[in-house]
Amino acid sequence: MNAPRSQQSRVLLQLRDMILKGAFAPRERLAEIPLAERLQASRTPVRLALTTLEHEGLIEPSPGGGYQMRGFTSQEVDHAIQARGVLEGFAARLLAEEGLSRQLSRELHDCLAMGDEAVNKPEMTLDDYAVYVEMNDRFHRLVIQGCGNAAVARMLETLAGQPFAAPSAMLPMQSSMNEGQKWMQMAHRTHHNIVHALENRQGMRAQVLGEEHVQIARMNLEYALHQPELAAQVMPGIKLMTDFG
Repeated sequence: MNAPRSQQSRVLLQLRDMILKGAFAPRERLAEIPLAERLQASRTPVRLALTTLEHEGLIEPSPGGGYQMRGFTSQEVDHAIQARGVLEGFAARLLAEEGLSRQLSRELHDCLAMGDEAVNKPEMTLDDYAVYVEMNDRFHRLVIQGCGNAAVARMLETLAGQPFAAPSAMLPMQSSMNEGQKWMQMAHRTHHNIVHALENRQGMRAQVLGEEHVQIARMNLEYALHQPELAAQVMPGIKLMTDFG
């Protein structure tokens, strides 16, 4: 990952984390220059990160220009994550039944290797987390594109515009107890299992694994709503989604 791309990923992660921590009130305006100063970053990665956050449904255009925080509910997030699991599981089944090309198999194994390097270490850094997020997004994109079903791809693109519904949006951040990293290691083991099912043309197994893969995101949401003390350990400072209603 080159330096400009790395900086953009770090800024995106920092802004997502600030949103989770409740750093911005609903409808609060997010101005590019103050954010760049606050994050000690240049304006370009901040501008690109804001564009991504708008696509993910976390912020929206402000009447006065720029962006503002968007209001959303925990139920909206949970329903979108559930729907993504069903669609991604179906995409994995279609791909398994069709069979992997050599090129797609190589690309998926590249993702597995990148993820292994990022998560299998004593303690992850923010750069490791950024590498994992980019790998995770690429992995999911490869499966979706590889399944060959344009309708599924369009529906998943729509879901990615819902708050915290994108594949990497609810990944747990590292904590002092390293609990978040353990969850990421568990998620990446599922990536390995999915690739194994795809390569062995095990359609039903690939579908079940794809549907179960979103449960980590749903667990994060559940902790945030019902076990805020534990959520603060797993995702430091997480803000209850109901505050954004």
